[in-house]
Amino acid sequence: MTYLSPGIPREFFEAIVEHVGRTLGLRASLSVDSRVSGPMRGADNPFSRGEVDVGFMCAPSFFWLRELEEPPVELLPAAPVFRDGRSRGLPVYFSEVIVRRESPVWTFSGLRDHSWAYNDPCSLSGYHCLLKKLAEMGEDGRFFDQVRCSESHSNSIEMVARGEVEAAAIDSNVLKIRLGSKPELSERLRIIESWGPFPIQPVVLRSHLDPELKDRLCAGLLTLNTDLPPVLAGFGLERFAPVTYKHYASEEQALRSCERTLTVPLL
Repeated sequence: MTYLSPGIPREFFEAIVEHVGRTLGLRASLSVDSRVSGPMRGADNPFSRGEVDVGFMCAPSFFWLRELEEPPVELLPAAPVFRDGRSRGLPVYFSEVIVRRESPVWTFSGLRDHSWAYNDPCSLSGYHCLLKKLAEMGEDGRFFDQVRCSESHSNSIEMVARGEVEAAAIDSNVLKIRLGSKPELSERLRIIESWGPFPIQPVVLRSHLDPELKDRLCAGLLTLNTDLPPVLAGFGLERFAPVTYKHYASEEQALRSCERTLTVPLL
């Protein structure tokens, strides 16, 4: 299951599922949950029910699932690396703060008393990175005049482009893919700040999955390093790289700190 579409198009994940299934000789299917970037904290999830074996989700949901007394997921120790000169070949990404090209705002601090859109409360690049920024500034939700939930990065981009909100933070890979498919947006938007790098969205495994299958799934993703389908290269993927829990530890600590220090949340 992927929680990262439509920002990262469904076709991207279908190509991964097809590659791993062919490489390992497995039958696999893909489900999409486009409502949020991962299971909400405390909500029901398909991993605990045994309905999903592998998931693509944003890091906050992974952290919340690991809080449970019996964590239903564990990290698949391989993560995607996208083409981005800032990434230095590492499994990281960035959050781009965008405004309309004609906006008078040139820095994040200039957004005080303006409006903001975020995609959903499980997103690191669209929501939790903002909490982190506000906490660093000693601010909270009162920094903005209005905050709106757009329900996807794609919607946030369109809301900024149409002038419905002043700004939003967008997953750097999502923005690159979106501008590639709609080049006219480049003439209507401007990036005022880039935040990160952040650890790329984790791939997770159902905890009770057969250990041998877990190893085979990881190996299957790592074969993309030498056998990359053109469709994945077209979306900017370079390879999958080995990762451990340590790769996500600093961001988990930052999320916990924000949850403790922000007095007025955005929701």
